[in-house]
Amino acid sequence: MESGGEITEALPSTSNVQDKIFVAVGKDVKESKSTLLWALRNSGRDKICILHVHQPPRTIPLMGGNLPISAASEKEARLHQDHERQKMHDTLNEYLSICLSTGVQAEKLDIEMDSIEQGIVELIAQHGNKKLVMGAAADKHYSKRMMDLKSKKAIYVSKQAHSSCHIWFICRGNLIYTREGSSKGSETEVFPTPMASPSTRPTQSASFNSGSLLQAQNSHVRLTNPVQDLLFRLVKSDKFVSHRGRLTASSSSEVSGEMAIPRIQSSIEVTANGWEMISRSFPSQSSGNSTWSSIGEAGNLDTTSMTTNAQSDEGLSSLYEPNEDLHCTSPANDPVEQGPVNDELYDQLLQAMADAENSKQEAFEESVRRRKAERDAIEAIRRAKASEMSYEKEKLQRKEMEELLAKEKRKVEKMKSLLEQATEELQIAQGKKSVLERQICYTNSELLELEEKLVLADELILNLKNERDELEKERESAVGEALELRKKMEDDDTSISRMQCFSEFSAEEIKEATQNFDPALKIGEGGCGSVYRGHLRHTQVAIKMLHSHSSQGLIEFQREVDVLSRVRHQNLVTLIGTCPEMWCLIYEYLPNGSLEDRLACKDNTPPLSWQMRTRIAAEMCSALMFLHSHTPHRIVHGDLKPANILLDANFVSKLGDFGICRFIPHDEDSACWRTDPKGTFAYADPEFLSTGELTPKSDVYSFGVVLLRLLTGRPPLGIMREMQYALEKDNLDAVLDASAGNWPFVQARQLAHLALRCCEISRKNRPELRSDPWRVLEPMKASCAVSSSAHLGPVDYGRVPSYFICPVFQEIMRDPHIAADGYTYEAEALKAWIDSGHDTSPMTNLKLAHCNLIPNHALRSAIQEWLQNHP
Repeated sequence: MESGGEITEALPSTSNVQDKIFVAVGKDVKESKSTLLWALRNSGRDKICILHVHQPPRTIPLMGGNLPISAASEKEARLHQDHERQKMHDTLNEYLSICLSTGVQAEKLDIEMDSIEQGIVELIAQHGNKKLVMGAAADKHYSKRMMDLKSKKAIYVSKQAHSSCHIWFICRGNLIYTREGSSKGSETEVFPTPMASPSTRPTQSASFNSGSLLQAQNSHVRLTNPVQDLLFRLVKSDKFVSHRGRLTASSSSEVSGEMAIPRIQSSIEVTANGWEMISRSFPSQSSGNSTWSSIGEAGNLDTTSMTTNAQSDEGLSSLYEPNEDLHCTSPANDPVEQGPVNDELYDQLLQAMADAENSKQEAFEESVRRRKAERDAIEAIRRAKASEMSYEKEKLQRKEMEELLAKEKRKVEKMKSLLEQATEELQIAQGKKSVLERQICYTNSELLELEEKLVLADELILNLKNERDELEKERESAVGEALELRKKMEDDDTSISRMQCFSEFSAEEIKEATQNFDPALKIGEGGCGSVYRGHLRHTQVAIKMLHSHSSQGLIEFQREVDVLSRVRHQNLVTLIGTCPEMWCLIYEYLPNGSLEDRLACKDNTPPLSWQMRTRIAAEMCSALMFLHSHTPHRIVHGDLKPANILLDANFVSKLGDFGICRFIPHDEDSACWRTDPKGTFAYADPEFLSTGELTPKSDVYSFGVVLLRLLTGRPPLGIMREMQYALEKDNLDAVLDASAGNWPFVQARQLAHLALRCCEISRKNRPELRSDPWRVLEPMKASCAVSSSAHLGPVDYGRVPSYFICPVFQEIMRDPHIAADGYTYEAEALKAWIDSGHDTSPMTNLKLAHCNLIPNHALRSAIQEWLQNHP
């Protein structure tokens, strides 16, 4: 207030905006921290204002993708937007914490726009920013030679921001570029007052900007209530003068007649503070609140949210009215100037002063309460900060624990994989151990068998030593017997007629057929001679040339001629002719070689199927039965083995090599032939080796070994013990030859038991071939013949069709039923098989899908019709 009695107001300084340094920051604290630190180092005593443009989210992150916010519901969109705003405020609080750590007072200001650079320019225009610090480019683009702006945002702000704004562009804590502000623009340009809108949320308290200050300087004071009006009129009257900011009442009368009015002193100073105190007494004129966030320079407050009523600013602005002059006197009709102040006006003044004191007291109490609330807020913020630090620490510990847990989990997974690998290796080792144990068992069985045979061999050696002299005599007698036999055959008409059943060839024909015994035509070689392939009289033949210098060769020559000239059978080799001049026997040529070669798959020939092997076993059984039933004398082959079983082009087996065969009479008392043990050791009858007695049961033993070889494909030594062990352990599949295909389980087991019975050590326990062996093999042969043919129609073999026979009972079925494996069985047989605990097919040994049986009515009708036609 001036001495002239006029009231003047000290306008707020425009430095509130001009002295602040606005620092534009992004949502990545790490990226914008260097820019803020540069501003803090170079701010001097200016205040810092954190400026941020928040981009509203356009999508909502979901598991597996992002959902456009326009596609979400209004509630979900609002919740996501509020969440993003909260994250933005948390980020700004981190920037304020950085300012607090340096002891600089800071504020925050944000705006929500889609474009960051446009938002910065908008904030500069709204608030009249004079100083701005922002990033020139991302830190990764910084280089020592960097002189220009790299960021599109920085280039846009540099070109579009108001010319009065001084802008520093920073990159990685270094000043890159400075855009000077125009002082002329700051004097003449008037910035508009920022309007509240949904997109702007200023966080500073309401105050006058430069535009409002200029407006206030050009306006008059207008009192808005009776007390202010009274006080203003008193001040303007000449009854009161101001003295050092206090109101003093004085009289305008002369000194001689003056009546001194007591001087009223008020503690209200007529300054800007006085006007502020007056405005506080009128809370009804408050218009709104705004939020101001600041940081104390002393560093006591981290972030303080102070809410003040805008009533003081509005009360102050209400003192001004456009088109009025603050220094002008009141109008002529003012009652104060028209007359002296009366007592009523003086009482009103006293009342106003009392009200002002009361208001001051209330303001002081409000200030105390406010300071207490601020302390409580500071304490709450401190606790929140402590909780936040504790949360961060706990979060860090949790992250460390999760990493440790993940590390331990990886170790556990690694240990688990190692354990699985060790388990697999252990299983492999156990499998190898079981294989080795089986091999050891087989080896032990072979060893026992060899020991037994060695004992027999030792006994045989002793017998041979004792009979060494007798052998020489027998040799001489044998030669004489052969000569006598030859002479007798020449003289005997019957023998002559039999000899005429085959031809005699000359030596020249034999040499021509064998190309003078070319080694390339040799197809076999034995102890008594060699076998060649050749052509005689346009016929392919096999020529067996015996050693002429050996008496044994001569005996075998005469014996084979004698036997093969007497007998004919489809499973015996056919003798075509002889060459007595060169001791040669000419046989039919069998192109598929011997059974031994086929079991060994010689020359990469395909293996024999189980059907072929079963048929070969049945054919050999038939051939042996024919020889053993020959009259007037039985014929014992004595050297039955796979090498002496030959196969023709259709794999029909034929038995050959009768060089050591014997004729045995049918008389029971002399049903054996005593001779020196001969033949192959592995197939020879043990009793024949020990006693020298050759009987038909000796061929039965050899037949059992051959049958075991057909089943297993293994060498003959130890084969009986292997099969016995497999049957005891119910593991027949382990010894069956897998190359023959899937053996029918029942049939394979029947053949195995039959073979072991034929291989009994004691010949008394061996079966007759006409009994069990032929009853088992004959239906199997018929079944294999049907399965080998490519049709299912009835085949007339002069016997019962094989598909009429039950695979289990080997009898004609009366009530045929179809099982789950597709085979037809006698219902009673299959039910007994299932009731005994089996769940596999008797034919394929595979697990049955179910145990249901389906009657085969068509087959039953066919069987009944056949039985009627074949009574």
